[in-house]
Amino acid sequence: MCKEKVTVYYGDGKGKTTAALGFAVQAAGRGSSVIIIQFLKGKKEDEIEFLRRLEPEIKFFSFARFEKNFIELSQEEQEEEAVNIRNGFHFARKVLVTGECNLLILDEFLGLLDNHIISGEDFESLVNAGSEDTEIIFTGRSMRDSLRKYVGKVYEIHED
Repeated sequence: MCKEKVTVYYGDGKGKTTAALGFAVQAAGRGSSVIIIQFLKGKKEDEIEFLRRLEPEIKFFSFARFEKNFIELSQEEQEEEAVNIRNGFHFARKVLVTGECNLLILDEFLGLLDNHIISGEDFESLVNAGSEDTEIIFTGRSMRDSLRKYVGKVYEIHED
């Protein structure tokens, strides 16, 4: 995949997901198919219900079982949720390999690296699984310097 097709929104400020969703709405308005997969944020039924109203142009998936954010879970719950998250990772890879969409947004995906749920090699294999026709947006709180070689556009969002 060409790195110009990969964008990252990261930082300690609010608005990373909002920026990615804005991009999704624009893409869908141009006729592109969009898939959003959310990680680490828990199962927020009200948000999920709203996002589901954007279907079929924008499809939303969350593999969370628990309502709480990942960092709020007990160690045992985190281990269980990590299995669900890995399923979400494999689904994202399948979406890229099969070319199911024009835009794939992986919300809070960078946190999977911070929480050691996936490795840098997993990130690399995911990015390389995509075709030239698919754009990918990653969001998260932090971005490792080692990922920059795979990313065309980086937006750092700070809290003021």
